[in-house]
Amino acid sequence: MRYGVLDLSGPYRKTFDDTLPHAVQVADPFHLVRLANEKLDECRRRVQNETLGHRGHKYDPLYRARRLLTKAHERLDEKGEARLVGLLRAGDPHREVQTAWHAKEVVRSIYEIDDPATADEFVTELAQDLQDESCPPEVRSLGRTITRWKNQIVAWHEARTSNGPTEAINNLIKRIKRVGFGFRRFAHYRIRVLLYAGRPNWQLLATVTPR
Repeated sequence: MRYGVLDLSGPYRKTFDDTLPHAVQVADPFHLVRLANEKLDECRRRVQNETLGHRGHKYDPLYRARRLLTKAHERLDEKGEARLVGLLRAGDPHREVQTAWHAKEVVRSIYEIDDPATADEFVTELAQDLQDESCPPEVRSLGRTITRWKNQIVAWHEARTSNGPTEAINNLIKRIKRVGFGFRRFAHYRIRVLLYAGRPNWQLLATVTPR
């Protein structure tokens, strides 16, 4: 195995270190961007509580901005961007949420870089910038994570691979299991998975058919 794609999990990384020491570890882009969004949402909820003293209510500015914040910037039209700016101006007095939002967008831009060497420099500098004392605690936490996983994040620019197909198959298998309300025999379960996945190899199907 040349590459091993993993999420940002310490135990998962240790498993790769122990069992596949020669594989180049690659941090899945989806999990890094998701982490950036999670830190952004943590920051939004903290500022919400510190500013208004309660969790988000229907008409609170930051609560109303929650979906706009996690939406990719290029997917916001002019109206959406103007609404986001207005809500942040109303509910983010110290611009902490705005800083976390910019951090999330910069993390997303990592995957627009083509050259691995340039990506290495960019990620290194980004991790340092995000840990600056002027940043919200959630952003500094994100910067520390990027520092710990820098090599795996940069490795994506060489491997260009992800866990997307594997996770899609796992999701399909779990969905079939829920719909089936359990299978008495593994062979039946396996056949159903092959059928739902589409275009099974019928020559091999006989090898999993119960006898």
